[in-house]
Amino acid sequence: MSLDISAIRKEFPILDQKINGKPLIYFDNAATAQRPLQVIEKMDEFSLLTNANIHRATHTLANKTTEAFESARETVRNYVNAQEVAEVIFTHGTTESINLVAFSFGEAFINQGDEVVVTEMEHHANIVPWQMMCQRRGAILKAIPFADNGELCTDQFDSIVTDKTKIIAITHVSNTLGTVNPIAAIISKAHERNIPVLIDGAQGVPHFRIDVQALDCDFYAFSGHKIYGPTGIGVLYGKRKWLDQMPPFMGGGEMIDRVTLSRTTYNQLPYKFEAGTPNYVGAIGLASAIQFVQNLDHQELTIYENQFLTAATLKLKQIEGLKIYGEAPQKAGVVSFNIDGIHPFDLGTLLDQLGIAVRTGRLCADPVMDHFGVENMVRASFSFYNTFDEIDVFYKALIRLKAMF
Repeated sequence: MSLDISAIRKEFPILDQKINGKPLIYFDNAATAQRPLQVIEKMDEFSLLTNANIHRATHTLANKTTEAFESARETVRNYVNAQEVAEVIFTHGTTESINLVAFSFGEAFINQGDEVVVTEMEHHANIVPWQMMCQRRGAILKAIPFADNGELCTDQFDSIVTDKTKIIAITHVSNTLGTVNPIAAIISKAHERNIPVLIDGAQGVPHFRIDVQALDCDFYAFSGHKIYGPTGIGVLYGKRKWLDQMPPFMGGGEMIDRVTLSRTTYNQLPYKFEAGTPNYVGAIGLASAIQFVQNLDHQELTIYENQFLTAATLKLKQIEGLKIYGEAPQKAGVVSFNIDGIHPFDLGTLLDQLGIAVRTGRLCADPVMDHFGVENMVRASFSFYNTFDEIDVFYKALIRLKAMF
């Protein structure tokens, strides 16, 4: 394999530092991935030289920023293979993207007694917006469970999805279990019943090349900061046939066609769903992040990440009293676990003293915690800039801390 991890790491200056006197080991990538230099430099360049509002003026800076913003939209369209740029909506992140669909699709298509189907392993951002919509519209929220190994119980699909199901919302990759769900098969089965599907791709985009036309998903949502871009920017891909029928999510500037005191007509796609001044610097940064990823060998990245996850899992399993949550056959770079006798918060705090950053807590996935009967977990999540040497350091740190307790 020709992948040069040391060269890749040099593009991420934040990794070259010490935390509490120890070299930083960043195992919290599922929360936020780090940014390469080219993203930081591109955003700085626009902030320093070209900052101006878009779509609203004819002066040079405004024209240059507008052009860069719409070029970023084309970069995203190309990356996910949307049919047209009008199907690419910029949002603040996955959470807003899902809220947009839950509100607007709900207003257009959900009525009393209708059903929405999610899964038991969803992030709160793909549960709460649907609950709110169901309460507002008098609909019912149902969930497909998962087995103790973290695998989705797809055999229950036909008993849970009914003629009253109006939409299915499912995560591509579980942020807690690492499970890679069979979204292509689920989309296909849903479409046999003419049911649209939204995919929460927050954890999918960092690990897979997404082709929304090949998947035939109706909506796909993801965040910039999960794919080595800035925070505060995200994307909602939606098929035009749905977006055209959905009312705007928010009102304000840009999303209008004509406003009078008696009525308002709305702008065309995608601007109908982009009220107010967008995070144009964030969109430009996201495009730069996508270009960075596109310049890497995707096949080699996939091989490396799979090998890394396997090695980390096998190493952690050697620790007596350590329980891993989620060992589905298809899994991406997440290992969530607990160690007998050690509170996750204590473990996370002590690991930080050794320079190792992990996530602890309920991981925005209360139903997953309830499934396993635990209050909290420790989550280590990986990226292609992590090294196998870091696995060994992590393992030795856990052994050392376990002995302390």
